[in-house]
Amino acid sequence: MAFGSFNHNKGQHPVSEINMVPLIDVMLVLLIIFMITAPLMTHAVKIDLPKASSEAQSTKIEHIALSIDGVGQLFWNETAVSRGQLNERLLRAARQSPQPELHVRADQDVPYRFVAEALADAAKAGVTRIGFVSEPDKSNAR
Repeated sequence: MAFGSFNHNKGQHPVSEINMVPLIDVMLVLLIIFMITAPLMTHAVKIDLPKASSEAQSTKIEHIALSIDGVGQLFWNETAVSRGQLNERLLRAARQSPQPELHVRADQDVPYRFVAEALADAAKAGVTRIGFVSEPDKSNAR
């Protein structure tokens, strides 16, 4: 590091060295701050995760096929039903233990209103296991 001298006779030239002391001080202060705050930022939320088992599922869960054709006709396992009959059957299915899965199949031309009504009826009845069935797009198949 270059320091000035008391000799004024020499030519004065600018100091071309960087004073590193303030930079080191700032670095040490930041290091201390990060050392203090890093343990505080590694907190975790306490939750009880479900226990997994490697046993095969012994009971085969029953499923119900609810189909809706292009004009809105409802089919319960391929048997035509009215909306009132659907509500009765959904209530009976919701009371079963274990509850069966409801597989909803809807024609691609059916108005969404019919699908929404069927889903609302299932939710009102208490059916919680609902899935949608679709066919894969064969145009993208390799």
